[in-house]
Amino acid sequence: MVSRHILQGARLVWLPLDAATIPNYWKSLKSEMSLVCLADFQAHARELLSRSSWDFIEGEADEGITNKDNVAAFKKIRLRPRCLRDVSKVDTRTTIQGMEISAPICISPTAFHCIAWPDGEMSTARAAQKADICYVTSTYASCTLEDIVAAAPRGFRWFQLYVQSDWELNKQLVQRVEALGFKALVITADAPVVGKRRRDIKNQLNLKANLMLKDLRSPEERNSARYVQTSSINPSFSWNDLSLVQSITRLPIILKGILTKEDAELAMKHNVQGIFVSNHGGRQLDEVPASIDALAEVVAAVRGKIEVYLDGGVRTGNDVLKALALGAKCVFLGRPILWGLACEGEHGVEKILDILKTEFHTTMTLAGCRSVSEISQDLIQFSRL
Repeated sequence: MVSRHILQGARLVWLPLDAATIPNYWKSLKSEMSLVCLADFQAHARELLSRSSWDFIEGEADEGITNKDNVAAFKKIRLRPRCLRDVSKVDTRTTIQGMEISAPICISPTAFHCIAWPDGEMSTARAAQKADICYVTSTYASCTLEDIVAAAPRGFRWFQLYVQSDWELNKQLVQRVEALGFKALVITADAPVVGKRRRDIKNQLNLKANLMLKDLRSPEERNSARYVQTSSINPSFSWNDLSLVQSITRLPIILKGILTKEDAELAMKHNVQGIFVSNHGGRQLDEVPASIDALAEVVAAVRGKIEVYLDGGVRTGNDVLKALALGAKCVFLGRPILWGLACEGEHGVEKILDILKTEFHTTMTLAGCRSVSEISQDLIQFSRL
């Protein structure tokens, strides 16, 4: 008989283990003890996934300079906590586009979740619903919109649209997401073509040829099992075409991929309802600013008239507070969600969100913030290093 010591309260207890339970016990113990931050999930996911799947998830454009900067730029910002404030009650709730969420931490659109976990986006949607936050579903989801909504019928969801060359297809997609209860349309603006992702080229990876893009099929094709020849992303889509999208939807329109004040001002001029400050996780044009470095410029340009969100490089609760201090209404997670999926499916995504929400709550408490509305630029300074 083998035994183990565990702590129960302040007491050290000795419990027996039989041979049959030892492997599962150690596996469970390793998981519980080692996965305590987002970086732990990243390392574990890398162990579990095939090389091509890992390279697709982690892949960056060209030399990966922007991808690395997204994370590193947060570390150049220092916190200026306030002391002796009554933080016995700290509230992380906020709103985006008028809808309340449990914390300003939501899920960015990323493609092909089934490469990380069999249930793919259905697991992601269930975790988001349980966490009471927003999940932005990608055009290139590997599950149908109907299945995703059925998996999490009470979930708060937006839809990310890659504008296709086929305008009838765009119209059909928008009509479907409206009917299914999606609350906003997130248009990706920084991908007229796909950036050069060296890892995918080396791996000869062509997910579009190997995964059925169920949301880019006609109603007749969705009832068949054959693969679809997808419409291509429209490289001619421009500011003047936004009115075409606005004419076919009543949903709020949010532009994703804005990095400059000039484009932020144009977004305002064209009556969009929100901006994602994003460089596509460093997967499109390399050597552009880190998202957090571009944030202040965009926030200043919109002058509080529309909401500004951020994705790219968020890995800790401190990062969340820094983004909010610089004017973001909410941050969105990309790769970390896929790490959670790869590790433990729905429960892995739940843990990712719970870890970050708990860290953010702790950061708020130690910084002297009792509510999200108390987070301001006075709480940060830029490191001189």
